[in-house]
Amino acid sequence: KWDVLLSFSGMVALIQLLFLPFFPESPPYLLMQKEDKAGCLKAMKELWGEGDYHTEFDDLMKEKSVTKGTKIMNVLQVLKESSVYPQLSTMLLLLLSLQLCGLSATANLQESIIPYVSLGVAICELISVILCSSIIDRFGRRILLWGGYLLMALILLLLEISLLL
Repeated sequence: KWDVLLSFSGMVALIQLLFLPFFPESPPYLLMQKEDKAGCLKAMKELWGEGDYHTEFDDLMKEKSVTKGTKIMNVLQVLKESSVYPQLSTMLLLLLSLQLCGLSATANLQESIIPYVSLGVAICELISVILCSSIIDRFGRRILLWGGYLLMALILLLLEISLLL
């Protein structure tokens, strides 16, 4: 039944939502973005247990020094960079193949509105990609994951309630 399948994915989102705040931040994120050396070592100990992590910490410091001069680019700057065109074309090909797979045709829609549904889905995907990639650097991945899981759990809960009613 659909309500069981929807509630299963909602339960997974709820479990992830409940446990995510108890996990430490990523050690590379703490060191490279926040420049918190003590927090990085503390996160390594929380994730991997007690031990000597100087080798891993030194590797992160080397990576930090290599990327120190690297400029962080926004979405428009990335799109202007010609070195990312092969990866970008692969992603676009994948998105186009999803649009042309016929999912809208199997949703019992009238044939006259299927192109509009496909176009609407493609526009929504494009907007979400642009918005998500823009706000990840501003808010951080942890907050966005937590918010996404919360929103997914709430939407699936509302959908489940509406199916039961």
